[in-house]
Amino acid sequence: MTDPVTPDRDHVGLTDPFASRRYFKKFESIIGHMTRVAGVMEAEGSLSKDEVKVLTRYGAALSYTFRALSLKYLLVGRDTGRFFGSLAMDAHESGFPVAAELLTMANDAQQAARHLDNMPSAEALKDQMVRQIIGDLELPTKLQFALSQRLYYEELLRGHLFWAQNDPQAVWTGNLSEQRRRFLLHWAVYDSQINLPTIYLMEVEDTGKTALPKDQNRWPEAQAHLMAQSLGGLKLLTIAQGFDRDFDDLHPKRLRRFHIGPMYSHAYTAQSGPLREVLAEAKSPEGQDWALVWTTEDLESERVIEERAGWFSKVERQVFALDPFAGRGVDTGATRTERSIILPQRPYQVLEEKNPPGFASVRKFVVSPQGRVLSYR
Repeated sequence: MTDPVTPDRDHVGLTDPFASRRYFKKFESIIGHMTRVAGVMEAEGSLSKDEVKVLTRYGAALSYTFRALSLKYLLVGRDTGRFFGSLAMDAHESGFPVAAELLTMANDAQQAARHLDNMPSAEALKDQMVRQIIGDLELPTKLQFALSQRLYYEELLRGHLFWAQNDPQAVWTGNLSEQRRRFLLHWAVYDSQINLPTIYLMEVEDTGKTALPKDQNRWPEAQAHLMAQSLGGLKLLTIAQGFDRDFDDLHPKRLRRFHIGPMYSHAYTAQSGPLREVLAEAKSPEGQDWALVWTTEDLESERVIEERAGWFSKVERQVFALDPFAGRGVDTGATRTERSIILPQRPYQVLEEKNPPGFASVRKFVVSPQGRVLSYR
């Protein structure tokens, strides 16, 4: 039995400049591999082209978020003349930045234009740095800090980042009939309880008079409903049934939730368990010391029943299929749950040699030194 971990030990500030830069570089690489995994899943038929586009878009948004944070903390550990802290990461549970970092970033984004108006241009700052290096023979640390903050605000102003809440969007995927349209709804949140990005995909059939994204009443209501239910502690069955009952002309046929993470790294995180031991034993070179868990929960509609609505009409209701094995569907609230890990070759080889309990059913996506992704079950 391990000792309870205090919040101070859970959340670690990356105060060393070299460790901070390696951390961001590591995540840049991991996110790139994550999008390649989505491509592998498309090739094998477990994800559609539209779904891969959505997941790739969220992967890019995560990449932009990490890029912005790397610029914000570029001068961490240096004497800039101003205290600006360091990146707070969840070293025990997730390996990702804590949710407060994204909330602060969203607040900074609201004021980015005003900050940029009051700052010298990037060219002016670079010119001042050259003059200080040549004329004063000094390291222009304060000017470097000013430039890093300018680049941070410019990145925020470009947008398309992964925020703490990413509101639902709708992708039309075809019509079953003139009055029955199909949409892929997608949205994402940064779960503040476990400090992990979570992505939702819902396949919906729409029998309303106006197409859902153009409906000025239903669409805002549907968006607000889905965001309010985007809690990691809620079962997919609870979310889908609530949506089905609140919107008589929107019929959820499938709901998936992708948990991105935790990220394990022997150099940065303190999680316990087999993966921690595998990474320690692998002794991988820099950039190869990591493993990313990817969990997919999937809930599908099994059949449709009709219920009376008022005196003269009926409405469709979905009956969802639950995992039939050992009654686990009642506990998980899903049709199936699949756990996967993405990891480089050396940690994978150690994992196969150790063969720890519970990993036989885990899907393995192995990244070669050349960046190619191979799939193993």
